[in-house]
Amino acid sequence: MQDPLSRLATLRRPPLLVEAARFGVDAYDRTAALPRLIGAAARGPAQALMALIEREADLEARRRAGTGDYRPARHVELIVALMGEARLLRAAALS
Repeated sequence: MQDPLSRLATLRRPPLLVEAARFGVDAYDRTAALPRLIGAAARGPAQALMALIEREADLEARRRAGTGDYRPARHVELIVALMGEARLLRAAALS
């Protein structure tokens, strides 16, 4: 099993989604976002990142399938959270 940051580095998403998420990552608030996205805020960055990667993979599958329940705004929100949690994990590794 790959560590969360290695797994995140392998993701390839449309540049428009990634660019939109970059605009939101500086304002990322894990206490508000995580309960809404994965149902918990008390997880560490590594656990949260793995849960977010799983949720994002589901959204990516919906996007590719063209399902009617795919919401780009939700996908961007998840990518923002992925970027924010990755920042926290990297910062924790440096300390």
